[in-house]
Amino acid sequence: MRYLILSDIHANLQALEAVLRDAEGCYEEICCLGDVVGYGADPNAVTEWVRTHVQSTIRGNHDKACCGIEGTEYFNPIAKAAVEYTLEKLTSENLRYLRELEPGPFEVSDFLIVHGSVLDEDEYLVGPGDALPQFPCTPYELIFFGHTHVQGGFLLWDAKRSGEPATYRAGGSLQLKAGRRQLLNPGAVGQPRDGDWKAAYALYDSSRGVVEFRRCAYDVASAQQRICEAGLPPQLAERLAHGR
Repeated sequence: MRYLILSDIHANLQALEAVLRDAEGCYEEICCLGDVVGYGADPNAVTEWVRTHVQSTIRGNHDKACCGIEGTEYFNPIAKAAVEYTLEKLTSENLRYLRELEPGPFEVSDFLIVHGSVLDEDEYLVGPGDALPQFPCTPYELIFFGHTHVQGGFLLWDAKRSGEPATYRAGGSLQLKAGRRQLLNPGAVGQPRDGDWKAAYALYDSSRGVVEFRRCAYDVASAQQRICEAGLPPQLAERLAHGR
């Protein structure tokens, strides 16, 4: 089976459409690791697409805040403004869909999907020290996570051994190996934060045991214009051009 792995779309319709064009014909099923909405100007269009086309979706922290099931006390003022905008704009159907999303971890065939981590759906896995405690908590050798907006991940040969996992810098294809544990981030579709402004995603071919990390250019100017027209903080538009 060939899977399209998406995360952190963040209501960026222009980036999502570019990813779908780039990945056309390369997958049979789609997984979304959360944060469908937040930050971007098109929460309804993006949520409706996810509702219709994605087979496996879990919730992210912005999804929880933007549908009102969690507060915004830990959000900065810019993120909080985006939450308020999204909550006001969402249709009742899309609001209900987001409220009913399950938390990770979620099992999909031979792999696991989480938003933040296996241990905590809101945890940021930034370095090897954050990743190491995750591996003994599940028998799965392949785990996809999001939340950090950084494409890449962590590799560990044996969860019982001492020492930290190796950091994997995304690029091209990764051949999975039996006995090695892989904790991989497809990157953010809608708001990358790894210094590359292009939309990020991954493809997983379970029959070949290969994960391909991809980036694609999109119409950033249009996404920025939509944010500005929506009255969202201009910083949300500016950061799209820098991948930060």
